[in-house]
Amino acid sequence: MSSGMLYGGDEIGALVFDPGHHSLRVGYAQEDTPKAEIPACVGVAPDDSPKLEPEVKPDDGNVTTSSSAYKYYIDTTFLHTPRPNMELHHYMKDGMIENWDLFEKILDYSYEKIIQSESQYHPVLFSECPWNQRQKREKLTEIMFEKYKVPAFFLVKNAALAAFANGRATALVIDSGATHTTAVPVLDGYVLTNAVVKSPLGGDYLVIRSKEMLESIGIDLTPASLVANKEVVREKDKPRFTKKKISFTPSNSYMSYMIKRTVQDFQQTVLQVSDLPYDERTALNLPALHYEFPSGYHQDFGPERFKLAEGLFDHAVLGAGHLAATSAGMCDVDIRPALYSSVVLTGGNSLVQGFSERLSKDLSSRTPGSMRLKMIAANGTVERRFGSWVGGSILASIGTFQQMWVSMQEYQESGKAQIDRKCP
Repeated sequence: MSSGMLYGGDEIGALVFDPGHHSLRVGYAQEDTPKAEIPACVGVAPDDSPKLEPEVKPDDGNVTTSSSAYKYYIDTTFLHTPRPNMELHHYMKDGMIENWDLFEKILDYSYEKIIQSESQYHPVLFSECPWNQRQKREKLTEIMFEKYKVPAFFLVKNAALAAFANGRATALVIDSGATHTTAVPVLDGYVLTNAVVKSPLGGDYLVIRSKEMLESIGIDLTPASLVANKEVVREKDKPRFTKKKISFTPSNSYMSYMIKRTVQDFQQTVLQVSDLPYDERTALNLPALHYEFPSGYHQDFGPERFKLAEGLFDHAVLGAGHLAATSAGMCDVDIRPALYSSVVLTGGNSLVQGFSERLSKDLSSRTPGSMRLKMIAANGTVERRFGSWVGGSILASIGTFQQMWVSMQEYQESGKAQIDRKCP
């Protein structure tokens, strides 16, 4: 660092961004929780607000529709309000940023409303998935330096960050999020990309299964944002509620997003993974859980709650235990003991009740006899859901990390390819 400027320290807070399929976590390094969690979804609607002055003179003829013809709705409060012609779009695909325009809208919102500070004052640490592509890494670097003028930037694999958050530099990280579950070996803070194993079973898979089950028994999944009021009804009686009066039909993407939210709440409250493979007889003897839907309909859920959650484990090749064992098996024999002795569990989907206990049982049956298995699963929901964000917060505030940043000066001298050299 020739400029002699210290990035860490108390004067200038580095920022940590941790994008995922369910949400983007953003906040200051050194803090123990993100300042905000923004849904990974943007509402786009035509902008009907009256223009105060005509942008093009009428005699000009070629009227250009600029991007200002659309309004963007970001964050829970704005997303959940139904609006005419509002379509909801996701900017992530397969763990990577796909729609850059929408993603920039989210970044603008983060700086303006959450950080409430200029981007050029804060170094930025971003998490990325282990299989992120080179051109996407370079594009993000370019956007951060060119558009946001950040003083310094760094990219780290989210699994390595989750390991740091749990006090490990070497670990086998099992990350179960919205769209997939992955097993990622981390050695001395570096991800062994050739041994990463992923499966498409995550929170969204459970949402689809739960939704099918609820609809098959005829439960009305009207989201809370469309319920004006409801009456108290007896258990399993038809709900009596009034829908909000709105003059338009909400778009399909809005409805499916809101219904997904409704089912997510059901899934997080009710589902449970049993300690042993699902067995109907045993499940019948376990206590049922009561749940009320936004429409006012309520009932007890018994064996279904275990049967649905079992989907994360009963799959021969896609179950979390199998992923972990496969991943460890692809690593060098010498480092396997170190991996098995720190299996770190992270990701919002791992918070399904009983997930960590079942994974631990599942893994111990697959662990070679000579190995010692140790599961590390943070108890707090915050630490588990925001594992990689917390790791980023720790990393960006360590003194020795300060000379690792890619500085604006380095970027100007050697361009965006710098990121591949400095952030493996």
